[in-house]
Amino acid sequence: MPGSHPLDIRNFFVPGPLGRIPVRLYTPAQEAGTRKKMPLVMYFHGGGFVGGSLDDADATAGFIARYSSSVVLSVGYALAPAKPFPAAPEDAYAAAVWACTHADEIRADVSRMVVAGDDAGGSLAASLTMMTRDRCGKPLAAQVLISPMLDPSMRLLGDANHLKSDLTAEKCAASYRQYLPQTMQRMHPYAAPLEVSRLAGLPAAFIATAERDVLCQEAEKYAAALIRAGVPTQVSRFAGITHGALRTHLPLLKEIVNFLRCRFARALGDDHNNTDYIPFAFQPSL
Repeated sequence: MPGSHPLDIRNFFVPGPLGRIPVRLYTPAQEAGTRKKMPLVMYFHGGGFVGGSLDDADATAGFIARYSSSVVLSVGYALAPAKPFPAAPEDAYAAAVWACTHADEIRADVSRMVVAGDDAGGSLAASLTMMTRDRCGKPLAAQVLISPMLDPSMRLLGDANHLKSDLTAEKCAASYRQYLPQTMQRMHPYAAPLEVSRLAGLPAAFIATAERDVLCQEAEKYAAALIRAGVPTQVSRFAGITHGALRTHLPLLKEIVNFLRCRFARALGDDHNNTDYIPFAFQPSL
C-alpha cells in the first residue's frame, strides 16, 4: 500500500480524573527541518471494558498512523471492575482535552481530529463524540467504530453458535455487569449509544462490522440511526470475519485509511478530490 511512513513511537502518561492515563503516541516521520502539523486520531483499544491494553491496539494504531499520515494517540483508559463507568469515558475525554491543549507539542492539527476504537473502545469513541458535542468541545472531523459494543441491554445480539462467533452473549453480559454495576447506568447515553435519540450534529462515521460477530446487528442499527439523523455514515460488513479478527483485517485497515484521507481533505475544504467517498451508504465488503 503506498504512502507508508516510518514512525516515532513514544509511551508516556497524561493526567486523568482518577490518576495518570497511559498513552502511546505514533508520529509519522517528516523530512528533516519539517514540523508540519498532521491530523490526529485518538484510538481506544478493545477488551470489553475490563481488559485490553495499548499493546492490543498497537497493530491497528500503527497502521493508521503509517498510512494515513496522522498522529495517533492510543489511550489506555481505566478498566472495570476496579474503575467502573464513568471512569473510562471520562479518561477518554481527559486524553482528548490533553491532546488539544498540547497540539503544538505533538504536531497535531485539531481541526482534523478523529476518534476511533474497537469493541469497548468503539463504544468509548462513540461516547466521546457525544461528550465533545455536549461539553462544547472542539468539533471532531470523524469517528471510526470497529465492531463496537453499543447496547448494554444486548437486545440485538446474534446467536454465537449459529454465527460461529468468537464473542458470546455470556462474555458481553459479564463485561457489562462489571462496567455498569448500577442498573440505571445502562441507559446513560455515554454507556449506551444505541439508546441515544439525539444524534444530529455528530461527526461523520465509518462503522465496520464482522459477519461472524454477535455485535454486528447492533452496530448496523446504530449506523442506520446516524443516517436518519443526517450524519454522513459509511458501513462495511466483512464476510467470514469474526469479532476478534476484524481490527487487524487488512481490507478493513485499508478502508479506514481511505475514509480518513477523504475526511481530512474535506476538513481542509478540498472536496473535489473526494469523489470516492459515498456518504449515507451501506457498503458490504465481500
